[in-house]
Formats: sequence, structure tokens, C-alpha cells
Amino acid sequence: MPFGGGRVIQCVAFAKQDAGIVLPGNARDWWANAAGVYQRGARPEPGSVLAFAANGRMPLGHVAVVSAVVDSRTISIDQAHWNSRGVTRDIEVKDVSEENDWSAVRVQLAHAGSFGSIYPTRGFIYARPDNGRIIEASARTPMPAMDEPPADLRIGTRRHHSAIAIEVAEVPHPSRGLDLSLNGIGNDAPDRAFQ
Repeated sequence: MPFGGGRVIQCVAFAKQDAGIVLPGNARDWWANAAGVYQRGARPEPGSVLAFAANGRMPLGHVAVVSAVVDSRTISIDQAHWNSRGVTRDIEVKDVSEENDWSAVRVQLAHAGSFGSIYPTRGFIYARPDNGRIIEASARTPMPAMDEPPADLRIGTRRHHSAIAIEVAEVPHPSRGLDLSLNGIGNDAPDRAFQ
């Protein structure tokens, strides 16, 4: 099914066609539904699907296809329905997790060079049969050793809960002087208003 012609393509339909991974449910269900079917892990690979967790801004979650691994903290993705009716390709994603495990990321706003809010992710789903193990990021990967989290992307609010620090995406207080325009924070989540 070609993309275009004014049709809105959802991220799930795009990922199914682009990565060849076919799972039931919304994007938020893909990580759990992949168990026993496709291998899953914390290491990005070209062609794998990055599964975003559902949250307040993305109640249905989101999935995107990894187009390239740049380094241990940076990948490029192809995706559909992230603040647009269509497909966006080669969008940069930064891992901002403390452990370099891709559990928290920031997505580039179009090709503008700035990044949006911090989003929680489940990990990567690979287009190969599940062998019963989750693949962990390891030193055996062809990627360079773990880099420090990008300092310019670590802006955010920390919340502490049971001794675990979690990055939380929040709408900043207007007095802090942050850009809340359509070119700022409003552009960094799937727009579920498109029908």
C-alpha cells in the first residue's frame, strides 16, 4: 500500500510495511505482543522498531523504524504520524537514559536541529524470530563504547520515586522563558487529531 495521496498513515501501519514486523494492537501493545514472536532488546539495529511507551501525550504509544545507528547515543528513524499526516525519514533520536539503555529518548523536531520532550521507550523489536531471550546492549556491539548523555539534551525536570530518578516531560512554566510556540514544545508528539 503506497503512502501518500493525502491519506493519513498511522505509525503502526507504516512500521508493519517498512520493517516487515506484523503485530496486533496499537503501538503501546507492540512490545508485549512481540514476546514469543520477535526478538526484543535494548540495542538499536537498522530495520528494528523502536517501541515508545504510552504516556499522557501519547496514550496509544508510538513505533518508528530505525534507519541508521549513528553512535551509542544517536540513531535515525523513519516514522509516520509524528506531528504530521505523512511519513518523515531520517529523523534523529538521542538516548538520554542514565544507563545508555534507550529507555528515555528525545526526538528531533522535523529536521530543525532542536529536540522535543523526553519520552519513555520499551526498547527495540527485531524482524527475526524470538528465541526466548531479550537482547541487552553489550560491549560486543559494533557501536563505540557508551558515550555520556548529551548535555544539551538533558534539560528536564527530575522526579524521585522510590530511589529511582525518572525524567518527566512536562510543560514548562511560562516564566522560565522557554519556547511554547508551535515550533517549540507543541511539535513533538504524534498528532492523534488527524483522521
